[in-house]
Amino acid sequence: MLVRVTIVDTKKKQQNRQRRHSRVRARIYGTAERPRVSVFKSNKHVFIQFIDDTKGRTIVSGKMVSGKKDKTKGTKTDKASKTAEVLAEQAKEAGIKEAIFDRGGFKYHGRIKAVAEGLRKGGLKI
Repeated sequence: MLVRVTIVDTKKKQQNRQRRHSRVRARIYGTAERPRVSVFKSNKHVFIQFIDDTKGRTIVSGKMVSGKKDKTKGTKTDKASKTAEVLAEQAKEAGIKEAIFDRGGFKYHGRIKAVAEGLRKGGLKI
């Protein structure tokens, strides 16, 4: 049985995620003392930002890039966790001890969960 995914299905998925994200963002607000950790994932990459919403600025940011030039070993989930640990160390150097986790409308499992656990392992309170 052949299943075809049309453009309409893909757009609907994106719209549903954006709708979930707007509901989450209505409740979450980052400050300088407790910034918002925004996570976006695509099929290949994960982007993580520490954002101060009062000033509208990114404090610390980083990304996990999958590809042939990537030197780290492991699955995408493992790489996302390691990237989050490194970013947690950078955030601690910037004076951040706590953060609010913004999953970006994605379900809390897989790489999103690995990012949150990596931040906790790096020493941040979420």
